[in-house]
Amino acid sequence: MAVETSPAPLDASRLEINAVPNPNPAPDIDDPDVMKVKTFTDRMITASWTEERGWANPQVVPYGPISLMPSASALQYATQCFEGMKVFRGYDGRLRLFRPLYNCERMLKSATRISLPAFDPQELLKLIHKLCELEAPKWLPKDKPGSALYLRPTMIGSDSSLGFKVPEEAQLYIFMVYWPGPKLVTVNGGAALQAGARLLASSVSAVRAWPGGTGSAKVGGNYGPALAEHGLAKKQGYDQVLWLFGPDRQITEAGATNIFVIWKTLSGALQMVTPPLDKDGLILAGNTRRSIIELAQDMFSTETASKELQCEVLERKITMSEVEEASSNGRLMSVFVVGTAFWIQEVSEIGFDGKSIEVDIGVTTHVPLLRERMTEIMFGKRESDWVDIVQES
Repeated sequence: MAVETSPAPLDASRLEINAVPNPNPAPDIDDPDVMKVKTFTDRMITASWTEERGWANPQVVPYGPISLMPSASALQYATQCFEGMKVFRGYDGRLRLFRPLYNCERMLKSATRISLPAFDPQELLKLIHKLCELEAPKWLPKDKPGSALYLRPTMIGSDSSLGFKVPEEAQLYIFMVYWPGPKLVTVNGGAALQAGARLLASSVSAVRAWPGGTGSAKVGGNYGPALAEHGLAKKQGYDQVLWLFGPDRQITEAGATNIFVIWKTLSGALQMVTPPLDKDGLILAGNTRRSIIELAQDMFSTETASKELQCEVLERKITMSEVEEASSNGRLMSVFVVGTAFWIQEVSEIGFDGKSIEVDIGVTTHVPLLRERMTEIMFGKRESDWVDIVQES
């Protein structure tokens, strides 16, 4: 991992807090702007960097526009990266962040991948904690447990030179938006989303990531080119694109989420598989992905789980031909996608080469059990060292 070499390092202890002249009222959960993800909190944190001076004092400022020249590096050469994470109001009244240092470390990797300045992830985490401390109590009141705010730390190259070069100026900013919770129903005794997601496999000519590219970094340049294929999928009634790679139609990601498949092997054993984080760098190392793998390995171990729950958890390449074969043989038990924004959602259909692969929801209890365990941890019903408690004044 890159280390910070700026003349002045990013230092959360130098944070300066400015007043908000016209604070907004906290929204009703059914407000249309909440569903459109347009309801932002009153304040954000900003910090500027220059190659000559390093990081300036971070500032807490009212949420609003940022100033950029039209020639800014981020606008011209896509020197932009970001993170996505949530702060949760628990049923015990406390605020929690879920494994937030992982996101801060991943943002450092993304930033240095596109030549933006390095920083100490612990200092970024301190700034995130402070913003949550200032804003979350109002927007996530204690009488509304089970709610969450989405945080978007972002860094952009703000250098105004039109020359193609490593940016000599950058801006970091962290803002928060009210996030609507998923609507859950009961399926076979467990919580599930109202409808399974429908995925459309990408065409041979459309590629999200490639070996040596930026697929493993969370940079804006990964998302803009994917919107055309996403738009085509939406017009056909699908929710997300299932991104495939290579002549063997290798599964990589689903939209902006990681994907898991549960199937039976030819011998009848149950497996949960997800694409690997390998040298090709096609997969974003999701925080939810990592947590699901670790929980599944613990909850469904052949040594401790009941026979019907025992499941081998593997990270390996998956091809669409394998999924098709498992479906035709009745061995495909479940497909689900995971991510900070989209949570844990089961898949009901995959469109591939003009055919439809139907996936029954609720055949196994593994996904509802994982969702329940994650919810318990995030909202304080189960103690875990995966969470950071946010202090409130």
